[in-house]
Amino acid sequence: MSGARITRIAGALVEAAPLPGAALYELARVGERRLMAEIVRVHGQSGTLQVYEDTNGLTLGEPVEREGDTLSVMLGPGLLGGVLDGVGRPLARVAEQFGDFIAPGATAPTLDESVKWRFTPVVERGADVRGGDVLGTIDERPGFVHRVMVPPGVAGRVKEIRAGAFTIAEPVGALEDGTPLRLAHRWPVRHARPAAARLPGNRPFITGQRVFDFLFPVAEGGSAAVPGGFGTGKTIIEQSLAKYAEADIVVYVGCGERGNEMTEVLSEFPKLIDTRTGRPVMDRAVLIVNTSNMPVAARETSIYLGATVAEFYRDMGYRVALMVDSASRWAEALRELAARLQEMPGEEGYPTTLASRLGAFFERAGRVTAAGTPAREGAVTIIGAISPPGGDFSEPVTQSALRVSGALWALDPSLAHQRHFPAVDWDTSYSLYASALAPWFAREVGSDWDELRRSLTALLQRERELRDIAALVGPEALEDRDRLTMAVARVVREVILRQNAYHPVDCASTAQRTHALAFTAREIVRAGEAALAKGTPMSRIDIAGAERALAALRDAPEAELAAARDAALAAVRGMA
Repeated sequence: MSGARITRIAGALVEAAPLPGAALYELARVGERRLMAEIVRVHGQSGTLQVYEDTNGLTLGEPVEREGDTLSVMLGPGLLGGVLDGVGRPLARVAEQFGDFIAPGATAPTLDESVKWRFTPVVERGADVRGGDVLGTIDERPGFVHRVMVPPGVAGRVKEIRAGAFTIAEPVGALEDGTPLRLAHRWPVRHARPAAARLPGNRPFITGQRVFDFLFPVAEGGSAAVPGGFGTGKTIIEQSLAKYAEADIVVYVGCGERGNEMTEVLSEFPKLIDTRTGRPVMDRAVLIVNTSNMPVAARETSIYLGATVAEFYRDMGYRVALMVDSASRWAEALRELAARLQEMPGEEGYPTTLASRLGAFFERAGRVTAAGTPAREGAVTIIGAISPPGGDFSEPVTQSALRVSGALWALDPSLAHQRHFPAVDWDTSYSLYASALAPWFAREVGSDWDELRRSLTALLQRERELRDIAALVGPEALEDRDRLTMAVARVVREVILRQNAYHPVDCASTAQRTHALAFTAREIVRAGEAALAKGTPMSRIDIAGAERALAALRDAPEAELAAARDAALAAVRGMA
């Protein structure tokens, strides 16, 4: 094992021999600087390794040493509030040791092994436990309970369990076969964590953004693709979801984005305040950062690291939002590595395995019954941003994502230029979850939720048709009924689908407020049609007054929502 030497270097890829018995995806240390690498191809006695660090200065003949394990991450208390790189190194600790730039061969444990955590056991001596069972709890952050679980694949009878303050390296107990029980355990990032059962996606992932929750909802444990060109607001949407969505934990993966953009994320996230608890969002977030100037191999693994962390908190029984920004940069890393491996290229040079690998990642989303006892339900919801070159949604990454995601939130640059946020194109976007979620909305929000959604969707579609006609003949040539449709659709777009991220109320909308706004908008249509049926000319129908009433309802404090709804309906029904 110690006699392997480098025989070829091609960018981030290195070939070495002899490597007898080498396993696929096994970790290795390359060169005198001991660069972290992973074996991605084995041929006879030689192996090809992708190096997670900069290979500049690496020379032929330098040693290669296998580590005998795959890329794994230590899962336990201390992850929350952390900022990791693509292979799980905490950037703050690396900066303390090596400065602002990661030195070649730098290593740092994911979790701080010197911190003691107060552990309270919930099992007793003699109890039979298996993978996923909760051993005890730790109050990791105010209001957040960290459940210490038996690692998957471990089972036996508890010989000893102790309460007190422990580091992650110290055993808190042991099984009768001598297996130590600790506060943390390792898990390979490329392997999905096991669950007892997958549950149907019949509960919505409430985002606080009306255009998503009302028109294009995503199930809890589902997935959404968010393609958009430069400047369309992908990062802002993900920050809004982190702040306002109904998720217990947020895992944000910055995959291959520009350094200045990731700097903005790192500076803005600590300032975001959770409106439900009044505490910083970072108290329930884990950031995984891999900028565009970092090695592509680490970029490729970063999304698997994010999925593993998300599944860990899912197994505790929490709802996790996993946000990837962006999947396009991950796919570019695959393309570069595939080219160096001399694999057969597919469309636009991407590897032919792009669709299957993207599908395998999106399949790690889901709502599950966690393994072990006590019974727990958790969910991982994946929101994947995509940066199609030139905003072309026909390119391979976007098309591959559409095949495996349950919702499309397509961003329109023309709406972004009009300061319409979120800049979602309601003609292109869709949701495959709407019918499955309709019973939940009918039960929890309003029995007419699905009817309202379909009627306002039809209104927006009809407006798009009328705009094309009006562009040819002028709006004055349209019938009054069509002019009413265009006027109300404009109100729906400006008041309901548009939100002000800086407004204390409008920044996030509950499902109840969204329902009240949609119901009032439909009443505007009905009141206008009734007025036209009585012979009232379109010029006499007070659409502007109805818009003001709808805006007042949109901005009303939550405690005054019912009164504001009644006032808006009264104003709407008397607008003619």
